[in-house]
Amino acid sequence: MKVTKALITLADPNQRSLPLQTLIDQNGRKRSALEVVLEETFSTGIEEVCLIICPNSQESYLNAAGEFANRIQFIEQAEPSGYAQAIKLGKGFTGDHAFLHLVGDHLCVSDSGLSCAKQVVETAERANASVSGVQATRESQISSFGAVGGRLVDRQESVYQIERVIEKPSPTQAELELTVPGLRAGFYLCFFGIHVLKPSIYDILEKTTALPTPEGRSLSTALNLLSQREKLLALEVSGSRYDIGSDYGLLFSQLALSFSGKDRDRVVTGILELLASKPHA
Repeated sequence: MKVTKALITLADPNQRSLPLQTLIDQNGRKRSALEVVLEETFSTGIEEVCLIICPNSQESYLNAAGEFANRIQFIEQAEPSGYAQAIKLGKGFTGDHAFLHLVGDHLCVSDSGLSCAKQVVETAERANASVSGVQATRESQISSFGAVGGRLVDRQESVYQIERVIEKPSPTQAELELTVPGLRAGFYLCFFGIHVLKPSIYDILEKTTALPTPEGRSLSTALNLLSQREKLLALEVSGSRYDIGSDYGLLFSQLALSFSGKDRDRVVTGILELLASKPHA
């Protein structure tokens, strides 16, 4: 299995400005959040990228794409009918091939020599299976993410067989259904915002998006069904993800990029000076 196409979802009209925000990347360059996501995507060897967007936003995203503007395509989601529906719109673009999927409001910082997306793609290509990137997440934060339960199948590579997927579970629900043997107490495996999905996901999305319930709008519902039909793996990614749409998300994303880049010492010094000049009330 070779992954050569990618879908990036940016169709939430309430978050259309997030990818346009300016950040300083690890090399000290001013870039839009979208450029950072696109660089992550193309780092995998992906050849074609399609952005799922809300109406009347293509020009803004083209401008924000910078050096990648001539390498991307667009599909508009005419109505704000949900995340799962946005992915389903990509079927004509990806065809009968496995594809990489990233959410456009998450930024990733790798802790290894491979980008976070590249880690997921390589795992999927080796296993010839759909793979979701995950991160061990504190119980207090899991209500913001889709989460998975399952069993460890490759300790060295931190790969799990997914047996259950729940969107934004409560701590009680997670404890009952998503406990993963070997994971630290109080932590659960939550989605990283990076997936490689085989084309079989589209048949499932056709059914789940027709459900007259909020669950039908969620990718987690489709992934839960996928895990019951075929092999679905989770890779604990060596790195961290940051939701730029959350409270202070853009700030934490910028700090993470700075701390992993050439200006780390300068930024740390500036933060320490700021803290010293602003005593806690």
